[in-house]
Amino acid sequence: MRKIILVLILFIFFNLFAQLEIPEITKSTAVITRDNYTLQYNEQHEQADWVAYELLKSEIINDIDRTDNFREDPLVKTGSASLSDYKGSGYDRGHLAPAADMKLNKDSMSDSFYMSNMSPQLPSLNRGRWKNLEELVRSWVYVYGAAYIVTGPILNRNDFPSIGPNKVSIPDYYYKAILLFKNNQWQVIGFVLPNIEGKNKYALQTYIYSIDELEQLLGFDLYPSLEDSIENMIEANVNLDLWSFNITSFPKTYIDQEQTSNISETYWINSNSMTRHNSSCKYYNNTKSGYFTDKEEGKPCSTCGG
Repeated sequence: MRKIILVLILFIFFNLFAQLEIPEITKSTAVITRDNYTLQYNEQHEQADWVAYELLKSEIINDIDRTDNFREDPLVKTGSASLSDYKGSGYDRGHLAPAADMKLNKDSMSDSFYMSNMSPQLPSLNRGRWKNLEELVRSWVYVYGAAYIVTGPILNRNDFPSIGPNKVSIPDYYYKAILLFKNNQWQVIGFVLPNIEGKNKYALQTYIYSIDELEQLLGFDLYPSLEDSIENMIEANVNLDLWSFNITSFPKTYIDQEQTSNISETYWINSNSMTRHNSSCKYYNNTKSGYFTDKEEGKPCSTCGG
């Protein structure tokens, strides 16, 4: 009997733990659950209110190639946005749950390219600030082992401009909330990035929000599965001393030290958001491998020297 009770306790604990990333559900019929993420679709705006998932260290170092098979989502009962909505619009099909976070297996990578996981982002956001934030989150996951992420557009009004025949709303802002267990306690941080053109002139710290502030903008609870006492303690403020924003050595952390201890960094490249090219280079994020290598593609870039 004691063993049965223990098993039940462990089952309840791990089931709750696995659901920490799921925010408050406001449209139960619009929730779609896949192997590696869950989303709530907003038919009015033809994109997700939120995409939520647990990200593990093992997933960010897994070797799964991008599929780039953008397509409509058959699980959206009302019909999702389509490729034609974005064609010629000037907006990127911006991933909410990034492909580089969806490397559980080939199916989860492919699932990340459903149009329900896309939102119209200006290129300078999608390939700049937003990408930098995604890379920062992965660096935290490498160090702390796991994160519980909720991300999406801020759809707080009805009169957004739109693109395409399905009238896909163009949000003004995007958010990302990250929950980590670090230093023997839960820590949470939020970001709100504007969907505007222009180079990234400001550090990511500029865009930090507390979870309470973020929830006021969104109108729903981001981490309702957290115990109330913990939620009240960590969501009101962000202690910047507990967060590192230095990702200069981040690429090295993608590879297990055992694999790289005897390999020169001369040929280091990484296709999943962290290449050897300078960020201003046209080949940035456009190499084929993600590991230390002595193959030809690992040589310094002739364009930027990176």
